[in-house]
Amino acid sequence: MQTSLKQWGKSLAIVVLTGMSSGLLASCSTSPTGRSQLQFFSHDQLAKMGNSSYEEMKKEEPIVNDADIIQYVSCVSHTLIKQLPEPYSTADWEITVFDKPVVNAFALPGANIGVYNGLLHVAKTPAQLAAVIGHEIGHVIADHSNERMSSNMLVGLGLQIGGAVANAKMDNSNAGLLMAALGVGAQVGILLPYSRTHESEADELGLGYMAKAGFDPHQAVELWKNMAAEGGAAPPELLSTHPSPESRIDALQQQLPEVMPAYQTALKGSGAPQCQRPERLNQPLPTATEKEQE
Repeated sequence: MQTSLKQWGKSLAIVVLTGMSSGLLASCSTSPTGRSQLQFFSHDQLAKMGNSSYEEMKKEEPIVNDADIIQYVSCVSHTLIKQLPEPYSTADWEITVFDKPVVNAFALPGANIGVYNGLLHVAKTPAQLAAVIGHEIGHVIADHSNERMSSNMLVGLGLQIGGAVANAKMDNSNAGLLMAALGVGAQVGILLPYSRTHESEADELGLGYMAKAGFDPHQAVELWKNMAAEGGAAPPELLSTHPSPESRIDALQQQLPEVMPAYQTALKGSGAPQCQRPERLNQPLPTATEKEQE
């Protein structure tokens, strides 16, 4: 019985790995920075998922109805969008400002952008806001969601194979220990570094987009200084899905000389974008209690 289990485990591993190899050959692509990527999903599939998630968020999250703030975020976003590669520059992007004190923004496949009110108070200038929105758009253009889901599928399949082989070779207690180790190893060794790669790549792409749009790239560095000043507990970079603010600042500073010519060209052409940041954003966000009293 033990021998047959071992043979079955080995046979399963060979069959699945052969199928995975074929899938890899058929699903490899290249990111805008020249990095090899694994993608199992079509752009249409991702757009449908992104649009569905976006609609759900708009139903569940409070939305800002302040015309000046909406115009400000729209101005920064559309100025960036004009500089994107096709078909993104001509896509009908939807932009929503969510009324929550969260320092965050996102972009989803299907041409969707979301900005939380809290970010508008940390991003002190239009260029700093452009750095964040450009970064989030970079995730979409580089197909990071596709790559992320594809890698998760691959890791999950690999763990299933490991489980089959482990159960064929070990007793139940030892097999459980091995699977636990495989899970931790996959998370720290593959999935988390993958996310840090995505974040760094999106930073690089966003820096290029904002420079071409006429937003001062130096403000991307200032943005992350603001983020670092926000403080708060953060895990060690090794176990984080995001690079530390210090790492991001160092990388962006090294990339500045590469994008400054595009920025200077933009200034000589259409000039700096005229997106007016509302003065009220210089005031702290009201607390939940204060909002209830308004």
